[in-house]
Amino acid sequence: MKILGVNALYHDPAAALVVDGEVVAAAEEERFSRRKHGKRPLPWSAWELPELAAAWCLAEAGLRPEDVDAVSYSFDPALMGTPEESGLFDDGDVMRKMYAEKAPSFLAHSLPGLAQDRVHFVQHHVAHAASAGLASPYRTNSVLVADGRGEAISHLAGRYTDGRLEVLATQSLPHSLGLFYEDLTEHLGFLRSSDEFKVMAMASYGKPRFAAELEQAVRSTGDGGFRTEKVDFGEFAPRLGKNEPWTQDHADLAASVQLRVEEVLIELARWLHERTGDSALTLAGGVALNCVANTRIAAETPFEHVWVQPAAGDSGTALGGALHLAEQLGDTTTAMPGADLGRGWTDEEIEAFLITAAIDYERPRDVADAVAAVLADNGIVAWFQGRSEYGPRALGHRSLLAHPGYEANLERMNDVKGREQFRPVAPMVLAERAADVFSRGPIPSPYMLFVHDVAPQWRDRIPTVTHVDGTARIQTVDRADEPLVARMLECFERRTGLPIVVNTSLNTAGRPMVDDPRDALECFGSAPVDLLAIGPFVVRRPKATTR
Repeated sequence: MKILGVNALYHDPAAALVVDGEVVAAAEEERFSRRKHGKRPLPWSAWELPELAAAWCLAEAGLRPEDVDAVSYSFDPALMGTPEESGLFDDGDVMRKMYAEKAPSFLAHSLPGLAQDRVHFVQHHVAHAASAGLASPYRTNSVLVADGRGEAISHLAGRYTDGRLEVLATQSLPHSLGLFYEDLTEHLGFLRSSDEFKVMAMASYGKPRFAAELEQAVRSTGDGGFRTEKVDFGEFAPRLGKNEPWTQDHADLAASVQLRVEEVLIELARWLHERTGDSALTLAGGVALNCVANTRIAAETPFEHVWVQPAAGDSGTALGGALHLAEQLGDTTTAMPGADLGRGWTDEEIEAFLITAAIDYERPRDVADAVAAVLADNGIVAWFQGRSEYGPRALGHRSLLAHPGYEANLERMNDVKGREQFRPVAPMVLAERAADVFSRGPIPSPYMLFVHDVAPQWRDRIPTVTHVDGTARIQTVDRADEPLVARMLECFERRTGLPIVVNTSLNTAGRPMVDDPRDALECFGSAPVDLLAIGPFVVRRPKATTR
Protein backbone atom coordinates (compact mmCIF):
# COMPACT_ATOMS: atom_id res chain seq x y z
CA MET A 1 0.00 0.00 0.00
CA LYS A 2 1.15 3.53 -0.81
CA ILE A 3 0.01 5.90 1.94
CA LEU A 4 0.56 9.66 1.93
CA GLY A 5 0.28 11.40 5.31
CA VAL A 6 -0.63 15.07 5.66
CA ASN A 7 -0.61 17.46 8.62
CA ALA A 8 -2.14 20.84 7.89
CA LEU A 9 -4.74 22.30 10.25
CA TYR A 10 -2.82 24.11 13.02
CA HIS A 11 0.92 24.55 12.51
CA ASP A 12 4.01 22.83 11.12
CA PRO A 13 2.33 21.45 7.99
CA ALA A 14 4.17 18.40 6.68
CA ALA A 15 3.86 15.36 4.47
CA ALA A 16 5.16 11.80 4.74
CA LEU A 17 5.06 8.73 2.55
CA VAL A 18 4.81 5.12 3.73
CA VAL A 19 5.04 2.34 1.13
CA ASP A 20 4.29 -1.27 2.09
CA GLY A 21 4.69 -0.34 5.75
CA GLU A 22 8.11 1.31 5.34
CA VAL A 23 8.85 5.01 5.80
CA VAL A 24 10.14 6.38 2.49
CA ALA A 25 10.10 10.15 2.94
CA ALA A 26 8.95 12.88 5.31
CA ALA A 27 9.40 16.63 5.18
CA GLU A 28 8.01 19.84 6.60
CA GLU A 29 6.53 22.49 4.33
CA GLU A 30 8.71 25.21 5.86
CA ARG A 31 11.80 23.67 4.25
CA PHE A 32 10.30 24.31 0.81
CA SER A 33 8.28 27.51 1.34
CA ARG A 34 10.95 29.09 3.62
CA ARG A 35 8.23 30.28 6.04
CA LYS A 36 9.10 29.38 9.62
CA HIS A 37 6.75 26.64 10.88
CA GLY A 38 5.06 26.72 7.47
CA LYS A 39 2.40 29.12 8.76
CA ARG A 40 0.99 30.56 11.95
CA PRO A 41 -1.79 28.53 13.67
CA LEU A 42 -4.51 31.02 12.81
CA PRO A 43 -8.07 30.02 11.83
CA TRP A 44 -7.84 31.55 8.36
CA SER A 45 -4.62 29.62 7.62
CA ALA A 46 -6.25 26.28 8.38
CA TRP A 47 -6.96 25.59 4.70
CA GLU A 48 -3.26 25.78 3.73
CA LEU A 49 -1.81 22.41 2.78
CA PRO A 50 1.79 21.17 2.57
CA GLU A 51 1.55 21.13 -1.22
CA LEU A 52 5.28 21.36 -1.86
CA ALA A 53 6.22 18.73 0.73
CA ALA A 54 3.52 16.34 -0.50
CA ALA A 55 4.56 16.74 -4.14
CA TRP A 56 8.19 16.09 -3.20
CA CYS A 57 7.34 12.96 -1.18
CA LEU A 58 5.52 11.49 -4.17
CA ALA A 59 8.27 12.46 -6.61
CA GLU A 60 10.92 10.94 -4.33
CA ALA A 61 9.18 7.58 -4.74
CA GLY A 62 8.40 8.08 -8.42
CA LEU A 63 4.67 8.21 -7.77
CA ARG A 64 1.82 10.29 -9.14
CA PRO A 65 -1.18 11.33 -7.02
CA GLU A 66 -3.36 8.72 -8.75
CA ASP A 67 -0.91 6.01 -7.63
CA VAL A 68 -1.64 6.68 -3.94
CA ASP A 69 -3.90 4.12 -2.26
CA ALA A 70 -4.88 6.37 0.63
CA VAL A 71 -4.14 9.73 2.24
CA SER A 72 -4.31 10.37 5.97
CA TYR A 73 -5.27 13.82 7.24
CA SER A 74 -4.29 14.08 10.89
CA PHE A 75 -7.45 15.71 12.22
CA ASP A 76 -11.01 14.41 12.35
CA PRO A 77 -13.53 17.27 12.25
CA ALA A 78 -16.37 14.92 13.28
CA LEU A 79 -14.79 14.78 16.76
CA MET A 80 -14.60 18.55 17.15
CA GLY A 81 -17.24 20.24 19.26
CA THR A 82 -18.31 23.85 19.47
CA PRO A 83 -16.09 26.53 21.02
CA GLU A 84 -18.29 26.31 24.11
CA GLU A 85 -18.11 22.52 24.35
CA SER A 86 -14.29 22.58 24.26
CA GLY A 87 -14.20 25.17 27.01
CA LEU A 88 -11.70 27.20 24.98
CA PHE A 89 -14.33 29.60 23.60
CA ASP A 90 -12.22 30.05 20.48
CA ASP A 91 -14.57 31.17 17.71
CA GLY A 92 -11.86 30.38 15.19
CA ASP A 93 -12.66 26.71 15.72
CA VAL A 94 -15.78 27.12 13.59
CA MET A 95 -13.59 28.05 10.63
CA ARG A 96 -11.05 25.34 11.41
CA LYS A 97 -13.72 22.66 11.47
CA MET A 98 -15.16 23.85 8.16
CA TYR A 99 -11.75 23.83 6.49
CA ALA A 100 -10.95 20.38 7.89
CA GLU A 101 -14.21 19.03 6.50
CA LYS A 102 -13.23 20.36 3.08
CA ALA A 103 -9.72 18.89 3.24
CA PRO A 104 -10.46 16.02 0.81
CA SER A 105 -11.50 18.46 -1.91
CA PHE A 106 -8.57 20.77 -1.14
CA LEU A 107 -6.16 17.83 -1.42
CA ALA A 108 -7.69 16.61 -4.66
CA HIS A 109 -7.27 20.12 -6.07
CA SER A 110 -3.63 20.49 -4.97
CA LEU A 111 -2.70 16.95 -6.08
CA PRO A 112 -4.45 16.54 -9.45
CA GLY A 113 -5.34 12.92 -10.02
CA LEU A 114 -6.06 12.15 -6.37
CA ALA A 115 -9.61 10.95 -5.74
CA GLN A 116 -11.34 12.62 -2.78
CA ASP A 117 -12.61 9.30 -1.43
CA ARG A 118 -9.02 8.19 -0.79
CA VAL A 119 -8.62 10.81 1.94
CA HIS A 120 -9.17 9.48 5.48
CA PHE A 121 -9.45 11.55 8.65
CA VAL A 122 -7.22 10.24 11.45
CA GLN A 123 -7.77 11.51 14.99
CA HIS A 124 -5.03 14.02 15.83
CA HIS A 125 -3.76 12.30 18.96
CA VAL A 126 -3.94 8.86 17.38
CA ALA A 127 -1.68 10.23 14.61
CA HIS A 128 0.69 11.56 17.29
CA ALA A 129 0.62 8.21 19.08
CA ALA A 130 1.37 6.28 15.88
CA SER A 131 4.30 8.58 15.10
CA ALA A 132 5.90 7.26 18.28
CA GLY A 133 4.44 3.82 18.91
CA LEU A 134 4.66 2.56 15.32
CA ALA A 135 7.83 4.41 14.31
CA SER A 136 9.87 3.30 17.33
CA PRO A 137 12.02 0.13 17.41
CA TYR A 138 9.69 -1.37 20.04
CA ARG A 139 6.76 -3.25 18.53
CA THR A 140 5.08 -3.46 21.95
CA ASN A 141 5.16 -0.20 23.87
CA SER A 142 3.25 2.16 26.07
CA VAL A 143 2.65 5.52 24.41
CA LEU A 144 2.12 8.94 25.96
CA VAL A 145 1.00 11.96 23.93
CA ALA A 146 0.74 15.51 25.27
CA ASP A 147 0.41 18.69 23.25
CA GLY A 148 -1.64 21.86 23.01
CA ARG A 149 -4.84 20.49 21.56
CA GLY A 150 -6.48 18.24 19.03
CA GLU A 151 -10.16 17.93 18.17
CA ALA A 152 -11.43 17.68 21.76
CA ILE A 153 -8.52 16.38 23.86
CA SER A 154 -4.94 17.37 24.69
CA HIS A 155 -3.51 14.08 25.93
CA LEU A 156 -3.66 10.37 25.17
CA ALA A 157 -2.18 7.40 27.01
CA GLY A 158 -2.27 3.95 25.50
CA ARG A 159 -0.51 0.78 24.46
CA TYR A 160 0.64 -0.63 21.12
CA THR A 161 0.59 -4.38 20.57
CA ASP A 162 1.14 -5.83 17.10
CA GLY A 163 0.40 -2.49 15.47
CA ARG A 164 -2.89 -1.88 17.27
CA LEU A 165 -3.49 0.92 19.73
CA GLU A 166 -5.45 0.43 22.94
CA VAL A 167 -6.41 3.82 24.37
CA LEU A 168 -6.25 3.77 28.17
CA ALA A 169 -6.82 7.42 29.04
CA THR A 170 -7.39 10.83 27.47
CA GLN A 171 -7.72 14.35 28.81
CA SER A 172 -10.54 16.56 27.54
CA LEU A 173 -10.08 20.22 26.78
CA PRO A 174 -9.78 22.89 28.04
CA HIS A 175 -7.19 21.22 30.28
CA SER A 176 -3.90 21.15 28.41
CA LEU A 177 -0.25 21.04 29.45
CA GLY A 178 0.76 22.39 26.06
CA LEU A 179 -1.62 25.36 26.14
CA PHE A 180 -0.59 26.13 29.72
CA TYR A 181 3.07 26.25 28.65
CA GLU A 182 2.11 28.33 25.61
CA ASP A 183 0.38 30.87 27.87
CA LEU A 184 3.64 31.30 29.78
CA THR A 185 5.60 31.55 26.53
CA GLU A 186 3.44 34.48 25.47
CA HIS A 187 3.62 36.09 28.93
CA LEU A 188 7.43 36.05 28.71
CA GLY A 189 7.38 37.96 25.42
CA PHE A 190 7.97 35.00 23.11
CA LEU A 191 5.88 33.66 20.24
CA ARG A 192 3.42 31.01 21.38
CA SER A 193 3.22 27.74 19.45
CA SER A 194 6.80 28.45 18.39
CA ASP A 195 9.17 29.58 21.15
CA GLU A 196 8.37 27.19 24.00
CA PHE A 197 11.95 25.89 23.89
CA LYS A 198 13.11 29.37 24.93
CA VAL A 199 11.09 29.04 28.14
CA MET A 200 12.78 25.71 28.86
CA ALA A 201 16.18 27.35 28.35
CA MET A 202 15.27 30.31 30.58
CA ALA A 203 14.09 27.94 33.32
CA SER A 204 17.67 26.79 33.85
CA TYR A 205 18.54 30.28 35.06
CA GLY A 206 15.84 30.25 37.74
CA LYS A 207 14.70 28.52 40.92
CA PRO A 208 11.20 27.00 41.13
CA ARG A 209 10.20 29.17 44.07
CA PHE A 210 6.61 29.55 42.81
CA ALA A 211 6.05 25.82 42.24
CA ALA A 212 4.08 25.27 45.45
CA GLU A 213 1.70 28.11 44.57
CA LEU A 214 1.15 26.59 41.12
CA GLU A 215 0.53 23.07 42.41
CA GLN A 216 -3.25 23.33 42.32
CA ALA A 217 -3.21 25.03 38.93
CA VAL A 218 -1.23 22.21 37.26
CA ARG A 219 -1.86 18.80 38.80
CA SER A 220 -2.52 15.18 37.90
CA THR A 221 -5.80 13.59 38.95
CA GLY A 222 -4.63 10.03 39.61
CA ASP A 223 -6.75 8.51 36.83
CA GLY A 224 -4.44 9.10 33.89
CA GLY A 225 -5.54 12.71 33.47
CA PHE A 226 -4.74 16.14 34.85
CA ARG A 227 -6.08 19.62 35.42
CA THR A 228 -4.71 22.96 34.24
CA GLU A 229 -6.34 26.13 35.51
CA LYS A 230 -5.94 29.65 34.21
CA VAL A 231 -3.18 31.49 36.05
CA ASP A 232 -2.48 35.20 36.17
CA PHE A 233 1.28 34.94 35.63
CA GLY A 234 1.52 38.67 36.28
CA GLU A 235 1.16 37.90 39.99
CA PHE A 236 4.62 36.32 39.84
CA ALA A 237 6.44 38.39 37.20
CA PRO A 238 5.27 41.27 34.98
CA ARG A 239 4.31 40.54 31.40
CA LEU A 240 7.13 41.11 28.91
CA GLY A 241 6.91 42.61 25.46
CA LYS A 242 8.97 41.29 22.57
CA ASN A 243 12.72 41.68 23.23
CA GLU A 244 12.17 43.26 26.67
CA PRO A 245 14.82 42.20 29.20
CA TRP A 246 13.82 39.49 31.64
CA THR A 247 14.53 39.45 35.37
CA GLN A 248 15.17 36.78 37.96
CA ASP A 249 11.44 36.69 38.68
CA HIS A 250 10.80 35.69 35.07
CA ALA A 251 13.42 32.95 35.22
CA ASP A 252 11.99 31.70 38.51
CA LEU A 253 8.49 31.64 37.02
CA ALA A 254 9.78 29.65 34.02
CA ALA A 255 11.52 27.23 36.37
CA SER A 256 8.36 26.83 38.45
CA VAL A 257 6.09 26.06 35.48
CA GLN A 258 8.73 23.76 34.02
CA LEU A 259 8.90 21.82 37.29
CA ARG A 260 5.12 21.47 37.58
CA VAL A 261 4.83 20.19 34.00
CA GLU A 262 7.66 17.71 34.64
CA GLU A 263 5.96 16.41 37.78
CA VAL A 264 2.62 15.91 36.05
CA LEU A 265 4.26 14.08 33.13
CA ILE A 266 6.11 11.78 35.50
CA GLU A 267 2.88 10.96 37.32
CA LEU A 268 1.11 10.26 34.01
CA ALA A 269 3.93 7.95 32.92
CA ARG A 270 3.89 6.08 36.24
CA TRP A 271 0.12 5.64 36.00
CA LEU A 272 0.53 4.25 32.49
CA HIS A 273 3.22 1.79 33.56
CA GLU A 274 0.99 0.51 36.34
CA ARG A 275 -1.58 -0.39 33.67
CA THR A 276 0.77 -1.96 31.11
CA GLY A 277 3.96 -3.11 32.81
CA ASP A 278 5.78 -2.50 29.51
CA SER A 279 9.53 -2.00 29.37
CA ALA A 280 9.32 0.64 26.62
CA LEU A 281 7.61 4.03 26.64
CA THR A 282 7.25 6.12 23.49
CA LEU A 283 6.49 9.84 23.53
CA ALA A 284 5.02 12.31 21.03
CA GLY A 285 3.16 15.61 20.93
CA GLY A 286 4.75 19.03 21.23
CA VAL A 287 5.29 18.61 24.98
CA ALA A 288 7.58 15.65 24.18
CA LEU A 289 10.10 18.13 22.75
CA ASN A 290 10.75 19.18 26.35
CA CYS A 291 14.04 17.32 26.75
CA VAL A 292 14.39 18.19 30.46
CA ALA A 293 11.06 16.51 31.20
CA ASN A 294 11.97 13.54 29.00
CA THR A 295 15.13 12.96 31.02
CA ARG A 296 13.23 12.91 34.28
CA ILE A 297 10.67 10.50 32.82
CA ALA A 298 13.50 8.18 31.79
CA ALA A 299 15.16 8.41 35.21
CA GLU A 300 12.17 8.43 37.55
CA THR A 301 9.65 5.99 36.05
CA PRO A 302 9.84 2.20 35.84
CA PHE A 303 10.21 2.14 32.06
CA GLU A 304 13.55 0.71 30.93
CA HIS A 305 13.48 2.42 27.54
CA VAL A 306 12.10 5.83 26.55
CA TRP A 307 11.94 6.65 22.83
CA VAL A 308 10.83 10.08 21.62
CA GLN A 309 9.69 10.82 18.07
CA PRO A 310 12.23 13.34 16.68
CA ALA A 311 9.37 15.17 14.91
CA ALA A 312 7.26 15.08 18.07
CA GLY A 313 5.31 18.24 17.22
CA ASP A 314 2.44 18.47 14.78
CA SER A 315 4.68 17.80 11.76
CA GLY A 316 5.10 14.26 13.08
CA THR A 317 1.39 13.57 12.73
CA ALA A 318 1.87 13.38 8.95
CA LEU A 319 4.08 10.34 9.49
CA GLY A 320 1.95 8.96 12.31
CA GLY A 321 -1.25 9.26 10.32
CA ALA A 322 0.29 7.40 7.39
CA LEU A 323 1.61 4.62 9.63
CA HIS A 324 -1.75 4.30 11.40
CA LEU A 325 -3.61 4.08 8.12
CA ALA A 326 -1.11 1.55 6.74
CA GLU A 327 -1.78 -0.74 9.70
CA GLN A 328 -5.54 -0.24 9.35
CA LEU A 329 -5.36 -1.24 5.69
CA GLY A 330 -3.40 -4.42 6.33
CA ASP A 331 0.29 -3.53 6.10
CA THR A 332 2.76 -4.35 8.87
CA THR A 333 4.73 -1.19 9.59
CA THR A 334 8.42 -1.05 10.41
CA ALA A 335 10.40 1.39 12.55
CA MET A 336 11.52 4.62 10.94
CA PRO A 337 15.11 4.28 9.70
CA GLY A 338 16.25 7.62 11.14
CA ALA A 339 15.41 11.31 11.03
CA ASP A 340 17.13 11.95 7.68
CA LEU A 341 13.97 11.55 5.64
CA GLY A 342 14.04 14.78 3.62
CA ARG A 343 15.68 16.01 0.44
CA GLY A 344 19.19 15.05 -0.64
CA TRP A 345 21.40 15.78 -3.67
CA THR A 346 24.06 13.91 -5.60
CA ASP A 347 27.61 15.25 -5.76
CA GLU A 348 27.01 16.22 -9.39
CA GLU A 349 23.88 18.17 -8.52
CA ILE A 350 25.66 20.02 -5.71
CA GLU A 351 28.58 20.90 -7.98
CA ALA A 352 26.13 22.29 -10.54
CA PHE A 353 24.78 24.67 -7.88
CA LEU A 354 28.32 25.81 -7.08
CA ILE A 355 29.16 26.39 -10.72
CA THR A 356 25.94 28.34 -11.28
CA ALA A 357 26.71 30.47 -8.22
CA ALA A 358 30.12 31.31 -9.77
CA ILE A 359 31.77 30.69 -6.43
CA ASP A 360 35.25 29.35 -5.72
CA TYR A 361 35.19 25.87 -4.28
CA GLU A 362 37.46 22.88 -3.88
CA ARG A 363 37.14 19.14 -3.41
CA PRO A 364 39.54 18.10 -0.63
CA ARG A 365 40.79 14.55 -0.38
CA ASP A 366 38.88 14.15 2.91
CA VAL A 367 36.11 16.66 3.62
CA ALA A 368 35.76 15.45 7.22
CA ASP A 369 39.42 16.19 7.97
CA ALA A 370 39.26 19.53 6.16
CA VAL A 371 36.34 20.53 8.38
CA ALA A 372 38.11 19.29 11.52
CA ALA A 373 41.12 21.45 10.67
CA VAL A 374 38.97 24.61 10.44
CA LEU A 375 37.12 23.73 13.66
CA ALA A 376 40.39 23.07 15.49
CA ASP A 377 41.50 26.55 14.42
CA ASN A 378 38.30 27.89 16.02
CA GLY A 379 36.48 28.46 12.78
CA ILE A 380 32.71 28.06 12.32
CA VAL A 381 31.55 25.54 9.72
CA ALA A 382 28.25 25.22 7.88
CA TRP A 383 27.76 21.47 7.37
CA PHE A 384 25.41 20.29 4.60
CA GLN A 385 25.44 16.53 4.08
CA GLY A 386 22.98 13.85 2.99
CA ARG A 387 19.21 14.06 3.38
CA SER A 388 17.71 16.78 5.55
CA GLU A 389 16.26 16.07 8.96
CA TYR A 390 12.56 15.61 9.76
CA GLY A 391 11.75 17.58 12.89
CA PRO A 392 13.22 20.65 14.57
CA ARG A 393 16.67 19.29 15.51
CA ALA A 394 19.83 19.52 13.40
CA LEU A 395 21.33 16.05 13.62
CA GLY A 396 24.45 16.26 11.50
CA HIS A 397 22.89 16.90 8.11
CA ARG A 398 22.06 20.63 8.22
CA SER A 399 24.26 21.91 11.05
CA LEU A 400 26.47 24.77 12.21
CA LEU A 401 29.59 23.36 13.86
CA ALA A 402 32.14 24.97 16.18
CA HIS A 403 34.88 24.28 18.73
CA PRO A 404 33.39 23.52 22.20
CA GLY A 405 36.47 24.54 24.19
CA TYR A 406 36.11 28.32 24.20
CA GLU A 407 33.63 30.00 26.53
CA ALA A 408 33.24 32.94 24.14
CA ASN A 409 31.95 30.61 21.44
CA LEU A 410 28.47 30.43 22.96
CA GLU A 411 28.00 34.17 22.51
CA ARG A 412 29.65 33.91 19.12
CA MET A 413 27.31 31.17 17.91
CA ASN A 414 24.23 32.99 19.19
CA ASP A 415 25.44 36.13 17.42
CA VAL A 416 25.89 34.19 14.17
CA LYS A 417 22.33 32.90 14.46
CA GLY A 418 20.94 36.23 15.72
CA ARG A 419 19.27 34.80 18.80
CA GLU A 420 19.04 35.33 22.57
CA GLN A 421 22.25 34.88 24.55
CA PHE A 422 20.65 32.68 27.23
CA ARG A 423 20.04 29.96 24.62
CA PRO A 424 22.38 26.95 24.86
CA VAL A 425 24.05 25.11 21.98
CA ALA A 426 24.41 21.35 21.90
CA PRO A 427 27.30 18.88 21.74
CA MET A 428 27.71 16.11 19.18
CA VAL A 429 29.71 13.09 20.38
CA LEU A 430 30.48 9.56 19.22
CA ALA A 431 28.14 7.12 20.95
CA GLU A 432 31.01 5.06 22.40
CA ARG A 433 32.61 8.18 23.92
CA ALA A 434 29.45 9.72 25.38
CA ALA A 435 29.59 7.98 28.76
CA ASP A 436 33.12 9.32 29.30
CA VAL A 437 31.80 12.87 29.36
CA PHE A 438 28.07 12.75 30.13
CA SER A 439 25.87 11.01 32.68
CA ARG A 440 22.25 10.73 33.92
CA GLY A 441 20.44 10.94 30.58
CA PRO A 442 19.85 7.96 28.27
CA ILE A 443 22.74 6.90 26.05
CA PRO A 444 22.61 6.53 23.09
CA SER A 445 20.64 9.70 22.36
CA PRO A 446 20.68 10.11 18.57
CA TYR A 447 17.85 12.65 18.32
CA MET A 448 18.96 15.25 20.90
CA LEU A 449 15.80 14.83 23.01
CA PHE A 450 17.27 14.37 26.50
CA VAL A 451 19.60 16.38 28.69
CA HIS A 452 22.69 14.93 30.34
CA ASP A 453 24.93 16.05 33.17
CA VAL A 454 28.38 17.13 32.03
CA ALA A 455 31.02 15.41 34.16
CA PRO A 456 32.64 17.98 36.50
CA GLN A 457 36.12 17.39 35.07
CA TRP A 458 34.84 18.19 31.59
CA ARG A 459 32.89 21.37 32.27
CA ASP A 460 35.91 23.67 31.95
CA ARG A 461 37.09 21.79 28.87
CA ILE A 462 33.81 22.17 26.92
CA PRO A 463 32.28 25.41 28.25
CA THR A 464 30.52 26.28 24.98
CA VAL A 465 28.12 23.35 25.32
CA THR A 466 27.81 23.26 29.13
CA HIS A 467 24.58 25.03 30.07
CA VAL A 468 24.32 27.23 33.14
CA ASP A 469 22.93 24.28 35.16
CA GLY A 470 25.81 21.95 34.21
CA THR A 471 23.81 19.99 31.62
CA ALA A 472 23.95 19.52 27.87
CA ARG A 473 21.44 18.29 25.30
CA ILE A 474 23.63 15.80 23.51
CA GLN A 475 23.45 14.04 20.18
CA THR A 476 25.24 10.72 20.08
CA VAL A 477 26.62 9.61 16.72
CA ASP A 478 26.66 5.96 15.69
CA ARG A 479 29.47 5.44 13.18
CA ALA A 480 27.43 2.77 11.38
CA ASP A 481 24.62 5.25 10.73
CA GLU A 482 26.67 8.44 10.27
CA PRO A 483 30.16 7.46 9.04
CA LEU A 484 31.08 10.93 7.72
CA VAL A 485 30.06 12.72 10.93
CA ALA A 486 31.91 10.08 12.95
CA ARG A 487 35.07 10.61 10.93
CA MET A 488 34.85 14.38 11.39
CA LEU A 489 34.59 13.89 15.16
CA GLU A 490 37.58 11.53 15.16
CA CYS A 491 39.67 13.98 13.13
CA PHE A 492 38.73 16.82 15.47
CA GLU A 493 39.67 14.80 18.55
CA ARG A 494 43.00 13.86 17.01
CA ARG A 495 43.76 17.56 16.56
CA THR A 496 42.37 18.89 19.86
CA GLY A 497 41.95 16.03 22.34
CA LEU A 498 38.23 16.81 22.54
CA PRO A 499 35.74 14.15 21.36
CA ILE A 500 32.96 16.74 21.00
CA VAL A 501 31.89 19.35 18.45
CA VAL A 502 29.28 22.09 18.87
CA ASN A 503 26.19 21.33 16.78
CA THR A 504 23.30 23.72 16.22
CA SER A 505 20.86 24.10 13.35
CA LEU A 506 21.99 25.60 10.08
CA ASN A 507 19.80 28.70 9.96
CA THR A 508 19.56 32.21 11.30
CA ALA A 509 16.91 33.65 13.60
CA GLY A 510 13.35 33.49 12.29
CA ARG A 511 14.23 31.37 9.27
CA PRO A 512 13.68 27.65 8.73
CA MET A 513 16.59 25.27 8.74
CA VAL A 514 18.57 25.22 5.49
CA ASP A 515 17.28 22.49 3.20
CA ASP A 516 18.63 22.72 -0.35
CA PRO A 517 22.03 23.83 -1.73
CA ARG A 518 20.70 27.27 -2.67
CA ASP A 519 19.61 27.81 0.96
CA ALA A 520 23.07 26.72 2.13
CA LEU A 521 24.83 29.19 -0.17
CA GLU A 522 22.54 32.03 0.88
CA CYS A 523 23.09 31.30 4.57
CA PHE A 524 26.85 31.04 4.08
CA GLY A 525 26.88 34.31 2.18
CA SER A 526 24.96 36.23 4.83
CA ALA A 527 26.36 34.83 8.09
CA PRO A 528 29.91 35.08 9.51
CA VAL A 529 30.78 31.45 8.81
CA ASP A 530 34.32 30.43 7.84
CA LEU A 531 33.66 27.31 5.78
CA LEU A 532 30.77 25.65 3.99
CA ALA A 533 31.13 21.86 3.70
CA ILE A 534 28.56 20.84 1.14
CA GLY A 535 28.74 17.25 0.00
CA PRO A 536 32.39 16.48 -0.82
CA PHE A 537 33.11 20.16 -1.56
CA VAL A 538 34.19 23.07 0.61
CA VAL A 539 33.71 26.79 0.11
CA ARG A 540 36.00 29.05 2.12
CA ARG A 541 35.30 32.57 3.30
CA PRO A 542 37.55 34.93 1.31
CA LYS A 543 40.23 36.59 3.41
CA ALA A 544 39.51 40.23 4.13
CA THR A 545 41.84 42.63 2.34
CA THR A 546 42.89 46.12 3.35
CA ARG A 547 43.58 49.03 1.06
